[in-house]
Amino acid sequence: MLLGAIEAGGTKMVCAIGDENGNIFKTESYPTLSPKETIPSLVEFFKDSEIEVLGIACFGPIDLHKDSSTYGYITSTPKLAWQNYDMLGAFKELNVPLGFDSDVNGSVLGEVKYGIGRDVDSCLYLTVGTGVGAGIYLDGKLVHGMLHPEAGHILLARRSDDDYSGCCPFHSNCLESLASGSSIKGRYGVDGKSLKQDDKAWDLIAYYIAQALVNYTLTVSPQRIILGGGVMHQKQLLAMIRNYYKQFMNNYIQTKEVKDLDTYIVLQSLDDKQGVLGALALAYEAYKEESNG
Repeated sequence: MLLGAIEAGGTKMVCAIGDENGNIFKTESYPTLSPKETIPSLVEFFKDSEIEVLGIACFGPIDLHKDSSTYGYITSTPKLAWQNYDMLGAFKELNVPLGFDSDVNGSVLGEVKYGIGRDVDSCLYLTVGTGVGAGIYLDGKLVHGMLHPEAGHILLARRSDDDYSGCCPFHSNCLESLASGSSIKGRYGVDGKSLKQDDKAWDLIAYYIAQALVNYTLTVSPQRIILGGGVMHQKQLLAMIRNYYKQFMNNYIQTKEVKDLDTYIVLQSLDDKQGVLGALALAYEAYKEESNG
């Protein structure tokens, strides 16, 4: 069957047509401008495509409560043009069932269904890019709760040699404020890709990411932690993060997973396609739900 997928990010939106096995037959990317500028192109992409269902993995915050009057809306986003926008409603004219979740939940679902999370029942996907976000798959289900996990904003202990005031307007010492791509540019005046691999900056970024991962292990207890996003394209970070993680955990958790950090803390495995593949999986879940309903 043909499935439609949208990975709706803050910078670009990727549309794809594929199937439930993760095969992608057609894809197109559009810049995230205003809804009036962007959405018509997305709708047009799927018209006459014969898709049977559409899955949308969307930047947020978003309303994921199906009994809410604003279910499917983008809510209090700093992207002013998208505030209180009915994202799901924009695609109802396609007359197909619609699946909807956060962009990072889409990414973790993509890894669980088609990537490095296939052999576990619980995992956490952390994207470290311009901002920081986490998708959580726990005991075979995506985690939503009151809103959806905003794990990029957990508060961290600032390292004594770091006097950067932070880039987050809400928290000076949250993970996003201290270790995101935006914080790197704010702290050093250049994008991370302009820094050398052995720059001392990466030790500080690894310090904060590892501190967050320890907190996630202790609270969510995932069987695997998957790291993605533009900052994690710096491959030297992985070993540094694992070293700090081991130091901070200090042998408190001694499960077989945590004892083998090479398989516990890993990089994304789908060449940055985990989001759109997750949207395909969301589509298939919506199709099954509609068929059983």
